[in-house]
Amino acid sequence: MRAIKRYDRRGFTLVELMIVVAIIGVLAALAIYGVRRYLASAKTSEAKNTVGAISRAAAAAYERETAASQILAGGGTSDAASHDLCDDAVQIPATVPQGRKYQPNPAGDFATGADSGTPTAGWQCLKFSMSQPIYYQYDYHRGENDPDVVGTPPPPAVGATGFDASAVGDIDGDTVLSAFSRGGTINGGELALATQVYISNEFE
Repeated sequence: MRAIKRYDRRGFTLVELMIVVAIIGVLAALAIYGVRRYLASAKTSEAKNTVGAISRAAAAAYERETAASQILAGGGTSDAASHDLCDDAVQIPATVPQGRKYQPNPAGDFATGADSGTPTAGWQCLKFSMSQPIYYQYDYHRGENDPDVVGTPPPPAVGATGFDASAVGDIDGDTVLSAFSRGGTINGGELALATQVYISNEFE
């Protein structure tokens, strides 16, 4: 009589299946959290980069020599050229976008529009503009910090001889605001910028 060899056809137990499902669930949760964090970081990088660009524009404006236009009498001398910060700019946009993007208006915003300022004030003086949609409200103040930028600890005080470039946003539309700022102060005729962008409530 020929012997019949039987193969073990044992399957997975319920415990093993539950462990696999639990591991997949944990990995999925981590992936979802990572993607959300990545998307939020991508949005906040707009504010960090733009605030940095505005502060560099303010520094460049200060480095430019300004001299008054004068008609001199014979033998006269002109006033000395000076360095000066740009005066305040208009907030763009007027209200903080809530979970949405704002498209700057080329006829009314930044360095090319009605709110651009003058050669000594605002976005025109800073020679700064944006044409792509933005998540944040941007502002520039001379001689004071932006009162909308609050946090613990507060941002470094710029004082009467400084400036503050800032961004305020609500990227998830929950009315809780995040704030970013970078300032600078004139010390002994030299403009010293803050070493880092100040961040408050980055991801709300």
